[in-house]
Amino acid sequence: MPASREQFPQPSSEPQTSASSAPLSCPSCGSAHVAQMLGDNGGVSYVCTACGHSWS
Repeated sequence: MPASREQFPQPSSEPQTSASSAPLSCPSCGSAHVAQMLGDNGGVSYVCTACGHSWS
């Protein structure tokens, strides 16, 4: 049986945000363009895609 639109609705054009995650900003430049990455020892680190600053 083919899937219908009701089973798989089209994603909205608005970004989906989680209520539990606070927006991050770069401590160096203040930009909100922050990516989460895996650190050297399995920890979580962050990198600013605007200025290149990284922190954990």
